[in-house]
Amino acid sequence: MQWSTAPLFWTPQCWEVQFWQLALVSLTVVSFLIPECALLPEVLKSTIADIGEYYLVRNLSIHELVAHEFIDAFVKKGSCYALTYNTKIDQDNTAALLPNGKLILSVDKDTYEELGLQGRPSRYSGKKAMRYIITIDLTDAGFHPESKKHNRVLWALKEKKPLEFDFLLAWYNTGAEGSTLMSYFSKNQIQALKPKITFSTLRDLQCPVLQSNDLQGKPEESCSTEELFEWLGAVLNQVSLDNNSSSFLSTYCCPEPNTVVEKAFLCTITGFIIPEKIIQLLEQLCCYFGEPKLAYWLTLTVHGFADSPVSWRESEHGFHKGGENLYNFVIFRNLDYWLQMAVGAHDDCPP
Repeated sequence: MQWSTAPLFWTPQCWEVQFWQLALVSLTVVSFLIPECALLPEVLKSTIADIGEYYLVRNLSIHELVAHEFIDAFVKKGSCYALTYNTKIDQDNTAALLPNGKLILSVDKDTYEELGLQGRPSRYSGKKAMRYIITIDLTDAGFHPESKKHNRVLWALKEKKPLEFDFLLAWYNTGAEGSTLMSYFSKNQIQALKPKITFSTLRDLQCPVLQSNDLQGKPEESCSTEELFEWLGAVLNQVSLDNNSSSFLSTYCCPEPNTVVEKAFLCTITGFIIPEKIIQLLEQLCCYFGEPKLAYWLTLTVHGFADSPVSWRESEHGFHKGGENLYNFVIFRNLDYWLQMAVGAHDDCPP
């Protein structure tokens, strides 16, 4: 796994710029952990409740996403996200629509040759290319309804090699009036879904001691970023930290130095969650330290879909062994923070 850590300092204006650089095409699991917290503040509860719904559209022909009616109604009036559902990136044809208006197709060799659209070999298909990546910029000035480029793409996807998928869709706009995804796809089989949200209280949790200005850690003083990352993975996966020799599952224990907190609050949100909602959650988590708290730090962990054709920005994503693509914020009481990013072997290094 490739990963990196950077110490950063928080300012309210920086999130949107950084999040386009970091944002995964969509998010499948979001978790935050707050040590020394038994009851979540109401403002955080409201932010979680406002994560919003997303949609599952069955048997959607991909040419409908390049129709100028769809582009004008959603792509040009906000951030529109789409991802093929129940497809495997290393076996099936897949597609994703990014918020910058680019439609990414990851297709096998036969489909690529039948479509006849310009693309490039996948970086992870071996010496003999068996998978290709096609990028279509729906916001390109030359991609208007009367253009040869638009007509060529529409003909390829509608007539020459029709592609049909189940899609997850979400749309974020800043108050512009107009159509909704539910009404636009009313003739299709469309279902509104809400993210699954779970709350849990972890009792007597061993937590590593951290210092915001010390990434490497110091013996008997603080733990390193790598130790925190590994510990957090164990906690989020409910792995015991007891280091019990009789356990056949794990002998892992919390790194030292550590401290035992009486209660820690863990929230996990699962679904098709867009980056704009993560920005709102992250801002509220920073505001958590606006009043005196016992906690010295908290974490926010975001996992991208394992079978998405892209991970960071427009970087190609491959599954390899696990399809990992994630990032983690460690936010300190003084509003310093660490940013940890990780991907599998079939990915570019995070930005």
